[in-house]
Amino acid sequence: MSWIYILGFALSVFFMLVYFLSRFVQHMKTEQNLQIESFKDSLIDKDNPVGLVGEELEKLKQQQAEAQQHLREVISKIPVIQKDGKFQVDYEAVKKQKEGSAPVTNGSAGPAHKGNG
Repeated sequence: MSWIYILGFALSVFFMLVYFLSRFVQHMKTEQNLQIESFKDSLIDKDNPVGLVGEELEKLKQQQAEAQQHLREVISKIPVIQKDGKFQVDYEAVKKQKEGSAPVTNGSAGPAHKGNG
């Protein structure tokens, strides 16, 4: 029967501490003019992880789309071959491209692309 008294005392002390903590938080909010955001407001939106607004978000999305398009164009220009079921860079084709474009770097017109006729 004595454990009931101990449990009652412990619970009363616990709720008293929770009450004092909530009073302290309320006092600090008013003293420092703070506003505590709700947990729902702090959740990360998968479409807007940075928390940008309107025009900034659309501008960022447009820049990312342009970067993705540029990346696709660059990757599509890399010659690849399939070896052992994997795609790998075709180093011979890369060397041929470098040799074919070498005269262009010094400012001259250079030969036409090989293999186009």
